Amino acid sequence: MSSKTDFQRQMKEKVEDIEKMLQEYLPKQKGYQSVIMEAMGYSLMAGGKRLRPMLMLETYRLFQGSCKAIRPFMAAIEMIHTYSLVHDDLPALDNDDYRRGRKTTHIVYGEDMGILAGDALLNYAFETAFQAFVTDPQDSLLIGRALGVLGKKAGIYGMIGGQVIDVKETGHVVSKEVLDTIYVLKTSALIEASMMIGAIFGGASEEEVKKVEKIARYVGLAFQIQDDILDVTSTEEVLGKPIHSDEKNEKTTYVSMMGIEGAKKIVEEYSASAIDLLHQLSGKNEYLEQLLLELIHRDR
Repeated sequence: MSSKTDFQRQMKEKVEDIEKMLQEYLPKQKGYQSVIMEAMGYSLMAGGKRLRPMLMLETYRLFQGSCKAIRPFMAAIEMIHTYSLVHDDLPALDNDDYRRGRKTTHIVYGEDMGILAGDALLNYAFETAFQAFVTDPQDSLLIGRALGVLGKKAGIYGMIGGQVIDVKETGHVVSKEVLDTIYVLKTSALIEASMMIGAIFGGASEEEVKKVEKIARYVGLAFQIQDDILDVTSTEEVLGKPIHSDEKNEKTTYVSMMGIEGAKKIVEEYSASAIDLLHQLSGKNEYLEQLLLELIHRDR
């Protein structure tokens, strides 16, 4: 069996494990407000690569962690990522009818429930993470540190901040500096949170957590630039979402700024920097290294 086939088999198994865990943490559909639980489940279980919880777990394994409190945080990061997609798809933002090959949440449940489902997922993400204080009180200090990272990277100094600049600057050409800021905040921030929380629960030192943050930043930048490339070179069937949406929304991207070949070169540079830094860490996790490379150089 080739290592590529072996990797894909492992990835499929890991995704299945994560999806089982997500089902465990989803709220039960009951009460007069049960439609919101249904919409949350529809959004969260819509498929996808489950990269963020997977990166969290594999970074934790890199440091040979033994703290069980990581599980609710894996669910929480995926809920936060999902809420951002639900809100992204709304008419006021990207106005997309399809994601991952199926109808977006607001198309199925209405715009009002689309907004509320996103709100509910964000709030429930923190409810889920807080459960760790009850199940693993002996790890309260680590849980507190992890919550600080989760809150900051998801908020105005992270993903939401990136979305704000993105919305504000759409429709006209922006500088490379502004574009990099959008990408670091909008895309890298949650990847940084995932890997940093994995490192924190894995018992990494402060210095190692900072190094992990840097690795994740390079990976996030490369991931987003690859997204720019795929928006131009791929098909709707392969991507499971509309293509040429950046052009339609008049967004500056690395492709519009420096062409497909120039953008590919930057992806390679960020990729090499991430792997170089990963090799400087004391632990070893071959699956994590291959995962980083696969998601940077993905075709969907």
